[in-house]
Amino acid sequence: MIKVIITKDKDLYQKVEVTGHAMYADYGKDIVCSSVSSIVTTTVNGILSFDKDSLSYEVSENGLIISNIKDDNITQTLIKNMISLLKELSENYPDNVKVK
Repeated sequence: MIKVIITKDKDLYQKVEVTGHAMYADYGKDIVCSSVSSIVTTTVNGILSFDKDSLSYEVSENGLIISNIKDDNITQTLIKNMISLLKELSENYPDNVKVK
């Protein structure tokens, strides 16, 4: 299962951790895992295209951690949109994605 853990301080997103594998299908054929990867990668790349200092991210074999999320309208709005998309995906695939 893919787990998405969100850390907020009041209404500001501080950190997003994405770990695990969806286990919907075999590696390389898993549409749920691919969807999560696409949502997160597109969001991070989009934010960084506006401001390369708006967040930090670290990729490991366990997943991805997005941190040092800047308190500006564009960054916070795009992170909020990413989380909304991940929540929608988790509603459609509750056995494969969990957003906390």
